[in-house]
Amino acid sequence: MQRTVNFFQEVGRELRKVSWPKRKELTNYTITVIVTVTFFALFFALVDLGISELIRLILE
Repeated sequence: MQRTVNFFQEVGRELRKVSWPKRKELTNYTITVIVTVTFFALFFALVDLGISELIRLILE
């Protein structure tokens, strides 16, 4: 039991050392991630659509 308590105390000490991002930085990072994920989702959807059409043309 003491090992578990000691572990969580150490976790708490380490979390106090973390340099947490400011609100503006966090907002910028979040927007960057959302834009990047959206871009790649659209890109791969278009590539998938193109490949599907190409296969459909070949098989007809």
